[in-house]
Amino acid sequence: MKIVPDTSVLVDGRITELIREGKIEKPDIIISLASIAELEHQANAGKETGMNGLNEIIELQKMRNAGLIELHFLGRYPSSEEIQNNTIDAMIRELAEEIKAMLITSDRIQAQVAKAKGMKVQYLPPYHEIPQLEILNYFDDETMSVHLRQDCTPVAKKGKPDNIKIVELGNKKMNEKELAYMTHQIIEYARRDANSFIEMEHKGATVIQLENMRITIARQPFSDKFEITATRPIVKLSIDDYNLNEEILARLTDYNRGILISGPPGSGKSTFAQAVAEHLYSKGAIVKTMEQPRDLQVRDEISQYAPLEKKMELTADILLLVRPDFVIFDEVRRSSDFKTFADMRLAGIGLIGVTHANRAIDAIQRLIGRVELGMIPQVVDTVIHIEGGKIKEILELEFTVKIPYGMEEADLARPVIIIKEFESGKPLFEIYSYGEQVVVVPVGNEKSFDPIKKLAEERLKQIVEKYVDSPVEVEISSNRADVYVDDEAIPHLIGKAGKTISMVEKEAGIKINVKPLKIGEKIIYPSIIKRKNSIVLKAGKSYRNRNAEVFVDGELILNGQLSSQGEMKLKRTSKTAKRLMEGIASGARVEMKLL
Repeated sequence: MKIVPDTSVLVDGRITELIREGKIEKPDIIISLASIAELEHQANAGKETGMNGLNEIIELQKMRNAGLIELHFLGRYPSSEEIQNNTIDAMIRELAEEIKAMLITSDRIQAQVAKAKGMKVQYLPPYHEIPQLEILNYFDDETMSVHLRQDCTPVAKKGKPDNIKIVELGNKKMNEKELAYMTHQIIEYARRDANSFIEMEHKGATVIQLENMRITIARQPFSDKFEITATRPIVKLSIDDYNLNEEILARLTDYNRGILISGPPGSGKSTFAQAVAEHLYSKGAIVKTMEQPRDLQVRDEISQYAPLEKKMELTADILLLVRPDFVIFDEVRRSSDFKTFADMRLAGIGLIGVTHANRAIDAIQRLIGRVELGMIPQVVDTVIHIEGGKIKEILELEFTVKIPYGMEEADLARPVIIIKEFESGKPLFEIYSYGEQVVVVPVGNEKSFDPIKKLAEERLKQIVEKYVDSPVEVEISSNRADVYVDDEAIPHLIGKAGKTISMVEKEAGIKINVKPLKIGEKIIYPSIIKRKNSIVLKAGKSYRNRNAEVFVDGELILNGQLSSQGEMKLKRTSKTAKRLMEGIASGARVEMKLL
């Protein structure tokens, strides 16, 4: 009996299995050189499927040597263009048709094309009767994840999100051969089992969803050593287990809301998300998910979508046509993910996203720069932060126009996002634009205003220095911004009919009072210019030829006379210059006292 197996059955090991089970006796197996070329291409690309297929052919060679089969290689090697253009299946069919052999495949399309041509073909569909996976021996009821690494002892994470411990599994180190065998088993299982699939495959990295278990296989060049990481959920909770009040439940079921579920890795974010998904379904909503990889453990009625052609924005386009009531967007990480999230939310879909963040406010800050500031509260109005499998914090966002916290002048009013504690309504943070920067300011603690005050003063000083060649000092208090310059520079800064100062105020986004800089023993903050061979401390021409002392965080490092240009120059290799540069690098305050 002549048999031509295609690449799909070589990868999943079905031919050797049929021979061992006696379902094929003394076959004459002809392997197309096109299959060899495709497997070689996959193996060179670091794909586990290629290695699996080559290992299957090695097993067939052993069977030939044992006298169980006849084995031949026929056909021709395809060109690189033929491999890239997916013509391998056609070449294998042509070979089987030419030698009048039976084509065996587990590729449904390949089987249908062969039948359409009137060829002899046997299609081997996926099935569940698969030997026990060796990696399952490392799991028990408490195991969350298993970590197997070449030349290392296996370890496992055990417990629950709020109580995790690392446990060594024996004292024998894993070797490359053992890991390769497990990989072969895993790939074989994923290709045969209808509920398992290879999620993604790159050079040196493969991610597989094995029923409810996610397995990541890494090898060189991606990883320094061969390793397998397998994770699975050990807890499945319902929404009732979180003891949410009616107000929160109503918010979760309101499709006009945009919700982010945040938390560090392993905190139970996905567990909560799937509980929400099933709760929404139980309320009569049509629920879909967007995942990469697809590992939410939800009921069969909830469709789980992956990136279409590796693009989540294309998945979003399909979902807009499907018109679900709610979408669970798992793993919102990249800028493109946040853009897709915003587009779907503004399209009117009830959206719940899952993102990594150590604090709830960090999840909101991840939107800054990716979503227009004024649109953030419309895209996300609620953040639920999970830690240790429990809800630790819930924040809500509100958009308004007001005077930012710590300021009093009415001219300083601007659009502000207020971040509130959900239950108490207490403001915790404010987000607004200051000049060209977006700032996140804690509310209710005067000390917390110091960093933003310093940032604002430095920014305003930089803006003013573009308009005047004079020492500039800035002081921002709770109700004003005062800018100090030399008397002779004041008219230039104000400009004709106040035109220049209006430009400064517009760029800085703040009302400014211009005041004279007093001469005498005065502390100023010089501009520091780094050149190839020198460091220049620039005080300004108005201080030319004056004596000055330079301090770094209160420590005197230099005294001398300013030049006719109001500058003090240091050799870059000098001890003083090095001390100055160290101070700048560490964020120290550099002051110049004019004598």
